Amino acid sequence: MLALTACTTATPYQPLSQGRTASGGYYDEQVEANRFRVTFAGNSMTSRDTVERYLLYRAAELTRQRGYDWFVMADRGTERKSRTYVDRPFGPGLYGYWGPSWRYYGRGFGWRSWDPFWGDPFWGSNIDVRTVDRYEASAEIVMGRGPKPANDIRAFDAADVLANLGPNIARPT
Repeated sequence: MLALTACTTATPYQPLSQGRTASGGYYDEQVEANRFRVTFAGNSMTSRDTVERYLLYRAAELTRQRGYDWFVMADRGTERKSRTYVDRPFGPGLYGYWGPSWRYYGRGFGWRSWDPFWGDPFWGSNIDVRTVDRYEASAEIVMGRGPKPANDIRAFDAADVLANLGPNIARPT
């Protein structure tokens, strides 16, 4: 039960901690003097939109931290990792196929037994199938100084990105 309670909220904007990749966060790697690979990974409660927004915010934040004014997204992508879980209420385990069943005496019918898996037309309702998606967005950014390139639609002014996205960034409490 501890694993379920650890991921009950969306990933806040935070650095990715070593050994705690399940909670998510951002990390970056310097490729050249003004080129970085930036990544944001969300947990199962974090939407794709949030993961991509946090990636863009981290790129702008890193640009300003390094003393640059703008950045260009040279390469960008979002990966979805899906995992499907099938939960059955009873099955093989510590007690084998033990489940709720009992015998009863029916007047005129003798001893009978009841089992939810035999004779119940709705036995399939006892199975829970769920798919959990996790998103991870990555971008390679190139940083520059001065005015942003006017004709490049992949270029972002770091100060503008921070000002516009900042109010919607959820930080850890």
